[in-house]
Amino acid sequence: MKSINIEKSIVVASTDLFLEYGFKTVTMDDIALNMKISKKTIYNFFNNKEALVQKVVFSMYNYITTKLEEIRDQASNPISELYEIKMFIMHQLKGEKTSPLYQLRKYYPIIHDELQKKQFDFITTSVRKSLKKGVKMKLFRPSIDVDFISRMYFNGMISIKNAELFPAEKYSPEQLMESYLDYHLCAIVTNKGMTYLSSYIKPKS
Repeated sequence: MKSINIEKSIVVASTDLFLEYGFKTVTMDDIALNMKISKKTIYNFFNNKEALVQKVVFSMYNYITTKLEEIRDQASNPISELYEIKMFIMHQLKGEKTSPLYQLRKYYPIIHDELQKKQFDFITTSVRKSLKKGVKMKLFRPSIDVDFISRMYFNGMISIKNAELFPAEKYSPEQLMESYLDYHLCAIVTNKGMTYLSSYIKPKS
């Protein structure tokens, strides 16, 4: 039990450091110093830094996807679901002072590719369910191609995190999320859906 707690503590501390300083910058020495433990203790649980990065990334993935499923299950409709997800994601991003996804893709491409495959499966499956629910509730047009839109939604969500396409000095994460949801939903809502959506869309200044 004690070993499980130590491993969990290492993952939690590493997650905070990686999000604040980046996957590349933070060393095993930094983590050991931050936790006031020996580096040897970390290596008792993780053979190398890449193994620790992998554990951190997929622990974060499991936590986030669990929360997103809870939001989807509790949301009154698919439009409010997307905006509640946006609020959750914005809260998560507050701890990020680097661009974790960009660094992961650059320095740990195998882990990045595995993560993206998992994200694709989760997001497209979740979006398909929400789209079908929206059609039933007459919020989304019955003629929409559910599979195509779910794939386009995933592609868009990945693209707005691309710092080369959307530099941080020009686009804030919240602005990107707002604009993307506006773009996505306006393309598929019915008149009834647009009436509901209007209460969420912020007027342009």
